[in-house]
Amino acid sequence: MTLDNNICLYNLPYEILFFILKKLDNMDILYSLFGMNHRLDNIIQDQIFTTMLNFVSISSLTNDISSISDRMLDRFCCNVLPRIHYNVKHLILESTSMGRILHAGSYPNLTELKLFNFNQDIIPRYFIDDPHLQHIYNQIKDLTLISNENNTEMHSKDYTINIYAVALNLFKNLTHLTIAGACNKDYPPFSLHNLSLNMFSSTLTKLSIRVNIFNDCLALLDGHLQQLTTFIVYINSIVYESSPSYMLNNDLPNLKVFSLTSYNDTDQYDMLVVPLLQRMLNLEELTLYLRVTRRTTFIDGTHIYNKILIHMLQLHTFTFYISSEKRIEVLPLRLSNSDIQRTFTNTLNRQVVCSVHYFSDFDNICHVFSLPFTFDHLEKISNHFPNMIFNSVTYLTLYDINPFQYKFFVQIAQAFPLLNYLSINNDEPPSLNIYNSRFIDKSWLTIEYPYLTSLDLSFAHIYYINQFLNEKKTILPSLNELIVDYERLKVVTKNFTREKTRRNCATVKRLSVKGSINLENVYRYFPLLLNYECYSNII
Repeated sequence: MTLDNNICLYNLPYEILFFILKKLDNMDILYSLFGMNHRLDNIIQDQIFTTMLNFVSISSLTNDISSISDRMLDRFCCNVLPRIHYNVKHLILESTSMGRILHAGSYPNLTELKLFNFNQDIIPRYFIDDPHLQHIYNQIKDLTLISNENNTEMHSKDYTINIYAVALNLFKNLTHLTIAGACNKDYPPFSLHNLSLNMFSSTLTKLSIRVNIFNDCLALLDGHLQQLTTFIVYINSIVYESSPSYMLNNDLPNLKVFSLTSYNDTDQYDMLVVPLLQRMLNLEELTLYLRVTRRTTFIDGTHIYNKILIHMLQLHTFTFYISSEKRIEVLPLRLSNSDIQRTFTNTLNRQVVCSVHYFSDFDNICHVFSLPFTFDHLEKISNHFPNMIFNSVTYLTLYDINPFQYKFFVQIAQAFPLLNYLSINNDEPPSLNIYNSRFIDKSWLTIEYPYLTSLDLSFAHIYYINQFLNEKKTILPSLNELIVDYERLKVVTKNFTREKTRRNCATVKRLSVKGSINLENVYRYFPLLLNYECYSNII
């Protein structure tokens, strides 16, 4: 851009220049143009460009989260933030550059903070007795911590005391608190048994966290957080443990929005979950994700209405996925999808999908869920699952005692376009004629899972291992974790010499195998391998 062109840009009428700048990213504008022209500076300092600043970079290929470049950071901290900090109300930071940015101004109007890559290493650096930072922390009303610590050896109770409590005790005036994992990954849960809840601001109205067990959820609803109106909780395990004098019978009149998600199955739904929901008399929005086992009946619309919805007269939004498994030797009646569907007459006008599968007389499952489907997990999906699009699902497990046909995997690739994790539990191969190429539609020959990063074939027949590792059948451009039986892997790869399976193995960085492994062969065939794990001695 020439000087004449710059002059023409600066001399545009205020309204036109403002309109043009609004179409651009505010961080790019501040970095590139701030300080170049007095008239332009007056426009750029408008609150529309300075209220929210995002100093985080997320890779579109790997989802890696980092701070902006050092060059950009230097310019912001030295030349930009000292002049606009009074306008800033919302900061999005990455932990490595957090301190430098917060010390670049006093931020008198900052009330919202989102911090990526929160972990135990940053506690001594930023959550200490620093008067400047303490002044800022006291202003924060809305705090979001995105953890990148999903493999810590610290016990959840110790992590709660030494990491979460230390950090949260500095934020005295929070109204909204969210703690989550990066890219939907796991992160250390809260373990609150016999701990003081004073780490949580009593002014909280919205709380979204992950806890270890169901009693941790009860602890948070025991009366300390009187102002809480929205509670979003992810529970690792819903198991029965004696409650340490929690208030189990009091109603929760202030709670308006409740979301409970538990990815692990539970046999304590009727004893623990239902009584809790019946206390929420004034609830307006309810979200449930539950996998229930060991019931004598399926959870259907009649049960949901009579046991849950009838107690919530103010409820206007109900989003749910519930799977229920029956394990009894004699079934009085085999219910069909239509039989279950007809029980959903009081679900607040939401469309409901039902899918029942009978694996055997004592192993059967019923999935019921509302549409649109908004959850990221689906488990124990069989051949007869409905053919529809699940744009939100990234984690999927497949299970059946009947073979998965080739066409089924075509359906899976189309139905779950954003899949990151896939597990296959099926030890029955298709009939022999399926192996014959003349029985396969040519359009099925290659299936692609573009975003699949983790593949678990540890309980899969060797046919399915070949199906997914053979590049003529399946393309896995993003695969970086493979879990598989070593002996079957050797057969499929022809003792790590087969060219057709080399491409899908070439990107794997983590390998988990059942059986003894020959490291030399493995590293030669998996050139990017960084980590391996096996369940017996290494040769």
